Amino acid sequence: MKIIIKPQGTLAIYEQIVNQLKNEIVTGGLKAGEALPSIRSLAGELEVSVITTKRAYEELEKEGLIRSVAGKGFYVCEYNQDYLKEKQLMMLEKRLLEVLTDCKRAGISKGDVKDMVETLYEEIR
Repeated sequence: MKIIIKPQGTLAIYEQIVNQLKNEIVTGGLKAGEALPSIRSLAGELEVSVITTKRAYEELEKEGLIRSVAGKGFYVCEYNQDYLKEKQLMMLEKRLLEVLTDCKRAGISKGDVKDMVETLYEEIR
């Protein structure tokens, strides 16, 4: 599992951790019952505060994606794949709406936005 933090990103660091762990769960990178790194070790690996990783794990626990086992750590829960994908789509739609709103305010045409998306999408491959 590789988590990449972008300090200058638009999302808070804990949100970046949450989103990447959710993605790992949705895509099967993390399986039900699999142990996650301890809060302290993940914080050290990512070079962030223990409070930040604790908040990310608490958020995932609230959503029912992971569970805490006293004295043992955090584990991926059994989950409903369709529900997770729907939540992920909702999150992406919200972020995309923000970007499109910025584009419209900047006077960028729909055609230019489409061209930009196609170009950037191809660069990802």
